[in-house]
Amino acid sequence: MKLARVRGTIVATIKHPAYEGRTILLCQPLTPDGRDKGDQVIAVDHVQAGEGDLVLILTEGNGVRQILGADAGPIRSVIVGIVDEVSAS
Repeated sequence: MKLARVRGTIVATIKHPAYEGRTILLCQPLTPDGRDKGDQVIAVDHVQAGEGDLVLILTEGNGVRQILGADAGPIRSVIVGIVDEVSAS
């Protein structure tokens, strides 16, 4: 799983049928201390996250299929949680 910040919403009039009826969000992966880490990713929202939310993104194919169903199509990343707080020991 990856920690990320939601940067915005993706809107497409023509898309793969697997994305129909799903909210697609643009997310910036972060380090545990909140710094940007790598390129932004596109993820399907499964928890009603919004712009600015700190989220957990699942990018493992089998887990994505378990959450979205066997026919997840080309969906690679799913937002599975909204993070309230990060603390490192």
